[in-house]
Amino acid sequence: MKKVFAVAVLAALAGAHSAFAIEPIPGSITYRGQPHTRLQKAPVGSPVQNQFYYNGEDYRETYIIQPDRSLKLVERHMVQIPGDR
Repeated sequence: MKKVFAVAVLAALAGAHSAFAIEPIPGSITYRGQPHTRLQKAPVGSPVQNQFYYNGEDYRETYIIQPDRSLKLVERHMVQIPGDR
């Protein structure tokens, strides 16, 4: 019984990673797939910032360079402009 529970927990955790992944939106670097050019000089694990407007909102994203030189979207937040509601 303990083995079945452990396997169920591991399966749930493995699927949770993709369930909580941030999906690209128009303006994201990876919106239509990975860019054709690769960041060759930046070290693996380096953050890459992207700022853009979408649906009248200002967004900032953070990507991390992966070992295969692709970009992984790890954070996105809307930027609030002071005095703007």
